[in-house]
Amino acid sequence: MIDIQERKYCPILKEIGEYVNNSVFMQFCTDIKARYSCNEKIEFSSCSWEYGWNVKFRKAGKNLCTIYPKEGYFSVLIVIGQKEKEAVEAILQDCSAELRDIYNQTRTGNGQKWLMIDLEDKEKMYADIFRFIDIRRG
Repeated sequence: MIDIQERKYCPILKEIGEYVNNSVFMQFCTDIKARYSCNEKIEFSSCSWEYGWNVKFRKAGKNLCTIYPKEGYFSVLIVIGQKEKEAVEAILQDCSAELRDIYNQTRTGNGQKWLMIDLEDKEKMYADIFRFIDIRRG
């Protein structure tokens, strides 16, 4: 098994999936690649927020989301900027209570909300995350 914090070895997506050990991870990656015709970029982050390997999905120069792998689940980072704020807030009431709480409790900085969403199953929040990414994609 890989060490997600070992900078000298860049894992492939399958190895990260084995580390997460949750089928939702690979399903999420498959769904995002199919939906937006994009590929993953595996990068090492040395920031104090989430040190280690992460998976970024970009389309047309825009970061759609970043995945931070954990054991048994993963976190999805979605940045909601000024351009997306109105559209996100228009659908927020239809989103899961957990996602609404995350949105409302996340501080705004430089006109953006950096939403860190833990995902471990394909319940309603899974679909809601894609709704936010759809808005981010434009």
